[in-house]
Amino acid sequence: MTKAELIESISAQYTDLVDSQVEIVVNTIFQSIKEALANGEGIEIRGFGSFRVRHREMREGRNPKTGEHVLVPSKKVPFFKAGKELKVLVDY
Repeated sequence: MTKAELIESISAQYTDLVDSQVEIVVNTIFQSIKEALANGEGIEIRGFGSFRVRHREMREGRNPKTGEHVLVPSKKVPFFKAGKELKVLVDY
């Protein structure tokens, strides 16, 4: 599902809201999640899951084109862990 499809789905469920209002709400939620992760904070949405930032250590990798060994620098990456209710719903 794309963001546009999500907005369309929410608009169909809540007919008293205009599409532009739903778009503002969806964009605000996503922006809040991005800002929190950028600040190193975690986000927990009960019944859905949690977002957090994980630190990956520096490691040795390989250039697939040349086979040469290269150092991959350490970095922070976003991580999502599904909540129990979401896992059960998906596994039905």
